[in-house]
Amino acid sequence: MENSGGIQGNITAGLAGRYAVALFDLARESNAIDTVAKSLATLKTGLTESADLSALIASPVVGRGDAASAIGAVAKAMKLDSLTGKFLGVLAENRRLADLPKMIDAFDAIVADHRGEVTAKVTSAHPLTADQLKALTANLKSRVGRDVSVATTVDPAILGGLVVQLGSQLIDGSIRTRLNSFAQAMKG
Repeated sequence: MENSGGIQGNITAGLAGRYAVALFDLARESNAIDTVAKSLATLKTGLTESADLSALIASPVVGRGDAASAIGAVAKAMKLDSLTGKFLGVLAENRRLADLPKMIDAFDAIVADHRGEVTAKVTSAHPLTADQLKALTANLKSRVGRDVSVATTVDPAILGGLVVQLGSQLIDGSIRTRLNSFAQAMKG
């Protein structure tokens, strides 16, 4: 896999990217890319839904051994594949669990690039319906000419509309931005 330039170069730029590339390479060698991606998606959901899990990965107080034991138990309870479980153990031993969310995002981006997809990060004020998501995905696909994987987040602070990050391009159609632009125009 090439690590120079383009999307791949941007992904691997930081520490989280280097760990993600290492995990991707191991997953590819084991023909387990989809399995690892599924386990990481489960883990990402767990991090979002569990304050205890989020506290575990972020705590500098938890020692290496305790963190490794705890994250091993989490991997078993969540029924994560063995490669992902071992990866989490390495992160615990290297005191890198705090970077796990960034590593998951980087892994997802590497997988999307490997599949010839573009990942779009979409922020909306309210959860998108299946029909809205389907229409948005089709629109983005026609815009970039490639398959698009859409990762959604909800942020009520944008009030309405969408904010779409597609690679380095940011399309901000949020009501908050429009109101801020209007306020600036009124100031003169």
